[in-house]
Amino acid sequence: MRKLLAAALCLAATATGCGASVETTPKGPGSSSVTLTNCGKKVTFDKVPERVVTNDVGITELMFALGLEDRMAGFAMPDDKGDLSGVPWKDGYDKVPWLSKDQLTKENVLDARGDMVFAGWNYGFREDAGFTPDALKKLGIPSYILTESCRNDRTKTSRGIMPPLEALYTDLTNLGKLFGVEKRAATLISGFKKEIADVHAQAPAKKPTVFLYDSGQDQPFTSGRYAAPDQIISEAGGVNVMHDVRDSWTTVGWESVVERNPDTIVICDYGDVSAEQKKKFLLSYAPLRDVSAVKHRRIFTLDYVDLVESPRNPSAIARLGAYLRTTG
Repeated sequence: MRKLLAAALCLAATATGCGASVETTPKGPGSSSVTLTNCGKKVTFDKVPERVVTNDVGITELMFALGLEDRMAGFAMPDDKGDLSGVPWKDGYDKVPWLSKDQLTKENVLDARGDMVFAGWNYGFREDAGFTPDALKKLGIPSYILTESCRNDRTKTSRGIMPPLEALYTDLTNLGKLFGVEKRAATLISGFKKEIADVHAQAPAKKPTVFLYDSGQDQPFTSGRYAAPDQIISEAGGVNVMHDVRDSWTTVGWESVVERNPDTIVICDYGDVSAEQKKKFLLSYAPLRDVSAVKHRRIFTLDYVDLVESPRNPSAIARLGAYLRTTG
């Protein structure tokens, strides 16, 4: 399965190290300033970053997919985010220093002599630890915020300002402009859109309902409409039962899951609790016994990195789409 995944991703990411030859030289450090729109605000970078520090696997692989590992000073990421040996960007992981198996800190960034931090709210940026774009700005270090994590105006912490795949394409486009690899970004986006369109064209006429289960026993942690799983599910041919929740990753009540009676449950595989343990819990949890997905044991697993904004999203759509077609 890992070899098949790597092959599929390589096909989608033809502008990366899988064999394409486009824009081999990113924009040089002497280039003029670049202004981008990030989370609805204009952000100007006075120079092209040369020592980017990233947080988490999806963000890190966005840089790798664009061939920008030479512009990275390191990344922070727990080692529970799946097997990294079979991905198309293995060379990036081999080349770029793994700074921390926890979240980024200001000390990590300063020690690495970072000149830009690419992270997101709940993907590294957090007020409780004082690790925020504003705090880094005071140190003279600019930030780029993952678009999936952009905060909206509904609450102080709710996230998401656009559909998840649009967020992915926005970040690829912005990073392409910042680092002078616009063609590479455009080629990636074009390939992703084609791969996803091919899957969508095969979607079953009757769309199965899907619940994304990340974690939690007292209350489940899941995806609202602005996290990547919402559109991964819809493009695969299903309907996210929590689409009406105007947030990205968030907690809901089990009663809402029971009421919406999903046909399929997708497990997010990461962390100390294995996917198999999560599946056993779902199948044995009494309040769920009459839920269709549990009664018919329609439970599918995707990796964490498949389900956060990342260049693996199109491949996740293809695999989930195939599963929904076989169970529909």
